[in-house]
Amino acid sequence: MRGISALVAVALGFGSWMIQPLTRSAAGQDTKSAGQTQADWPVYGGQDAQDHYSSLSQINRGNVNKLVLAWKFDSGEEGGLETNPLVVGRALYAYTPSQKIIALDAVTGKLLWKFNSGIPGTSLARGVAYWTDGHQGRILAAVMNYLYCLDARTGKPVPSFGTKGRIDLRNGLGENSDKVQYALTSPGIIYKNLIIVGGRVPETHPAPRVDIRAFDVRSGALRWSFHTVPRPGEFGSDTWPKDGWKIAGGANNWAGMALDAKRGIVYAPTGSAVFDFYGGDRAGDDLFANTLLALDAETGKRIWHFQGVHHDIWDRDFPSPPTLMTVTRDGKAVDAVAQTTKAGWLYVFDRTNGQPLFPIEERPVPPSHIPGETTSPTQPIPTLPEPYTQQSVTTETLTNRTPATHAWAVRRFKSYITGEQYLPVSVNKMTVMMPGLAGGGEWGGSAADPTTGVIYINANDTAWLVGITVPPVPRTLGERLYQNQCSVCHGTKLAGSPPAIPSLMDVGRRMTDEAIKTRIHHGGGRMPAFNDLNDAQVGALLLYLKNSVPAQKATTQVGKVAHAADATKVGMPYKFMGFIRFLDPQGYPATAPPWGTLSAIDLNTGKYLWKIPFGEYPELVATMGKTGSDNYGGPVVTAGGLLFIGASVFDQKFHAFDSSTGKLLWETRLPYSGLATPATYMVD
Repeated sequence: MRGISALVAVALGFGSWMIQPLTRSAAGQDTKSAGQTQADWPVYGGQDAQDHYSSLSQINRGNVNKLVLAWKFDSGEEGGLETNPLVVGRALYAYTPSQKIIALDAVTGKLLWKFNSGIPGTSLARGVAYWTDGHQGRILAAVMNYLYCLDARTGKPVPSFGTKGRIDLRNGLGENSDKVQYALTSPGIIYKNLIIVGGRVPETHPAPRVDIRAFDVRSGALRWSFHTVPRPGEFGSDTWPKDGWKIAGGANNWAGMALDAKRGIVYAPTGSAVFDFYGGDRAGDDLFANTLLALDAETGKRIWHFQGVHHDIWDRDFPSPPTLMTVTRDGKAVDAVAQTTKAGWLYVFDRTNGQPLFPIEERPVPPSHIPGETTSPTQPIPTLPEPYTQQSVTTETLTNRTPATHAWAVRRFKSYITGEQYLPVSVNKMTVMMPGLAGGGEWGGSAADPTTGVIYINANDTAWLVGITVPPVPRTLGERLYQNQCSVCHGTKLAGSPPAIPSLMDVGRRMTDEAIKTRIHHGGGRMPAFNDLNDAQVGALLLYLKNSVPAQKATTQVGKVAHAADATKVGMPYKFMGFIRFLDPQGYPATAPPWGTLSAIDLNTGKYLWKIPFGEYPELVATMGKTGSDNYGGPVVTAGGLLFIGASVFDQKFHAFDSSTGKLLWETRLPYSGLATPATYMVD
């Protein structure tokens, strides 16, 4: 398992180039001398624009096949990494699986320093932030709910920041903030002397409202806060029920942000409102959930916004930071912002005013027939580019892996509810969702070449099954806690969706009582920490998990809605039936390939430059060829004409493609799957 947590570097055996490294000014601007090449990777995603672009061209189409291993660093910890390393000068900054922050020599991989907060880091950690005033560098890194400020040279906390070098990001998130479930998974973004952050929270009640906030890099003091769930009288408050903000949760920026430092605009995508799959207690469009926000980075004031899903009941968060780029329209250069989606749509706007660069139509969608639920009559659909994933499943698009599996899939398919995007979920019957809950586009984000206006997107293209149910009347405190807190992921029957979401039906045989309690309190991987549960509640939940049997049939009236003010006390009237993939009996997707794709889209025209299956199941290559597969972590594009990406789950490969054609030029096998966005840099 320790190989999962290794950082690997590949390099060419060339001579030396003496190029001064790029530095970051206090204003958050890239500073380079005339003609200088960007050598560093100083921001999560490469640059403030989140374009994953490098102007380095020493590695190119002609010599990429000569790449060899330069060094590797093993953290010595079990677990996985989703961190996109930063490189500033000769130092590389990253996380270990337990959220220790490390600095490595970027030439040799030698450990320079390691910071251990002493807090069990069990959440996802996708990167750190770097700030400098030109003399002193600081690393801003989160460990769960704490944001630390470290001296970039030593890894020591900066005492003048917050309390002994850290601030608790739960502060200000409501009453009993010390019990709030919160973690900063994607790093904040630096603007001048501010670090701007969002955060990750649960997707079930009770969940806090997590505003987008800016803190002073020097002192840790709060400088501004933007309410993603508007308060009474604020813009957007009329899209919620009266006093709905008091119980609302979610609508949080968990995916990260992009920054136009020259204009002082930060672009922040938000997630779904709680509860993800039923919104009877939040009638209305629910601004600013599922929204791309353009905020004044200095003050936090809203400049413009676009809501991608009105009254979301499909968990269609905006999944990644948007990408800033410049495109040509009608012969003129337009500074644009492009936002990927889980639904497979790409939205493109003029970043100064939010005007769409391709028409967006509000199209009618089916209404919900669940009592208490009122869905939006329309949803915004871009006319271009065409979606980068399939939008529905038919009998013709079911698996063709073998005649027997196709026949099986047809039988199962006919038992489900099927249709186009935005088909509302139903009670006690599964609906086929395509693309499923793992994307379309995912958290790794897109890459863009600023010299061509081409954007590159890797996507998942498989179907999932979704539905809600009236929960059984809980007979114990533990059962009620499971229904309210755990069933949204692990399902009402504890079956989960292995391997990503494990079954809990035999958890008492696989884990000790103490290990289960620790996981509940501290979380791990994609599971958040439930630190709001006291010891008695955790004990009751443990007892239920070890002794669970089918509960009595629900006696509550179907569709009877709990009063909004009591939602967090009695629980929602419906429960999600669990994250369930539509798989064939052998565990492969029950739809026809491709199951994962990599696309290049020319945003000057909205047309595809190329699109290929991405990822593979090694055991199927001989019979099915390139099927594509699930993939997580984004691409990097370079001035050398290359697109680098790991991401593919099952083949454990790292790839280099020709960015203009999609032709595979080089690949290598990693010790384990490279499920993070890579970084590229040059030293000496």
